Amino acid sequence: MTDNEKEEKKPAGTAKKSGAKKEPAKKAELDAVKAKLEKAEAELARVNDLLLRTTAEYDNYRKRTAREKTELYNTVAADTVGAMMPVLDSIEAALASENADAEKLRSGVEMIGRQLEKSLAEIGVTEVETEAFDPKLHDAVMHVEDESLPENSVAQVFRKGYRLGDTVIRPATVKVAN
Repeated sequence: MTDNEKEEKKPAGTAKKSGAKKEPAKKAELDAVKAKLEKAEAELARVNDLLLRTTAEYDNYRKRTAREKTELYNTVAADTVGAMMPVLDSIEAALASENADAEKLRSGVEMIGRQLEKSLAEIGVTEVETEAFDPKLHDAVMHVEDESLPENSVAQVFRKGYRLGDTVIRPATVKVAN
């Protein structure tokens, strides 16, 4: 008997039983693959979340260190410029002297003063404005009543003030009117 003949002689119920045994095996295999897929998707979501958090943390770190670097630079520059202020004061005092014999000395001091002011400007140091009195920018040491000047105006500057960006290195010492 051939294989075809054997299959023809088998009762009809036996063919259904062998197909039914294969279906649960396929279903179990399919369930196992689905479980693996779900597990892989969960792991992918976890790793993706970790990547996003790490990226955000690094971005925050980069911004924080850049801000700290800028603040540190301004502090160091302000300290440096503050150390040079007495030199500038001495130069201005020498220029204010009225000694006619010292014309060459005066010329040399003027050149040094310009050079120092240029150096300060190169690092961003600017003079404090002295039109209107501002307690954040000015140190008032005297007060004068003068009707020709507006209220809270600077009548006289005794010592110039300087700033680096928004940081006041030294407030201007002034006389305030009214």
